[in-house]
Amino acid sequence: MKGAYRHAPYFASTAGLLDSIAGDPQENLFGFLHQALLKTCAHLDIHTPLRVSSSVPIDHALKGQDKVLAICQAVGATSYINAIGGTELYSRDQFAARGLQLQFLRSCPFEYPQFGAPFVPWLSIADVMMFNPVGAVRERVMTHYELI
Repeated sequence: MKGAYRHAPYFASTAGLLDSIAGDPQENLFGFLHQALLKTCAHLDIHTPLRVSSSVPIDHALKGQDKVLAICQAVGATSYINAIGGTELYSRDQFAARGLQLQFLRSCPFEYPQFGAPFVPWLSIADVMMFNPVGAVRERVMTHYELI
């Protein structure tokens, strides 16, 4: 990362976060990713509560849509929002039958200068943070999406 981004305008404010994430001694992949998400949210001043699904009292032998529906019901959800890539995985009718609104989150494009070269979209949140101030990144993450 240092070699690719050391001249990026927000390298100094992002490098510490990335070093903290990369230096996490967590050996479990889920634990590592969970900590990375928590640290990134803290860096961006995002305080959305996160709940680990394994802590929800359901039949954890369930898979896919059935497991998601069980989790939603167990926590008293009235809606479920999934990333846009899940449109083929979940049935609006099945969710509606259980009183749940199913929506999909589609991020809006976010173009920004990348060292004066032609823009390459959808690289990573690290790329976005290297080239944009924290406040602008937080604002984009919190507001620039469509629910479909």
